[in-house]
Amino acid sequence: MRWAAYDRAAAVKYAEKWALGRNPAYGDFSGMGGDCANFISQCLFAGSGVMNEQADVGWYYRGMNRRSPAWSGAVFLHRYLVRKGGVGPVGEEREPEALLPGDVVFLRSGGRIYHSLLVVKNEGAPLIAAHTADSWLRPLNGYALAGAVGVHITGVWKEEGDA
Repeated sequence: MRWAAYDRAAAVKYAEKWALGRNPAYGDFSGMGGDCANFISQCLFAGSGVMNEQADVGWYYRGMNRRSPAWSGAVFLHRYLVRKGGVGPVGEEREPEALLPGDVVFLRSGGRIYHSLLVVKNEGAPLIAAHTADSWLRPLNGYALAGAVGVHITGVWKEEGDA
């Protein structure tokens, strides 16, 4: 495997295009608990260019019935991003105020992660894009942040043959 840069601009550009709509190449999970992690995963894929197709612990989407839990579930996406090793985008926890465009914020209630958001701008206060309650340039402080945790994407592990 080799370490590669995460393309933050590509992730944010994708978010701008699809924050208030749905990319027909992906399913819509709005009626099944929410579309937030699916949308954030699409943004992360736009910035990383690689999926991890490992059964059970990977991060991939090949269709509504062929996807990993980490692709469409916020708690699993958080676990995947802060893992150690394996192909795909990798992150580390940080305070939400310290995040850069292309990073992810996870909201918690009662200690359990229930929502994910993408930072698209941060000039002292993060602005986000999200699905379920579709949002573009929404102030992060418009959410209940008592249990918020940020994940700064540090880079991407890729297979040797991946672009």
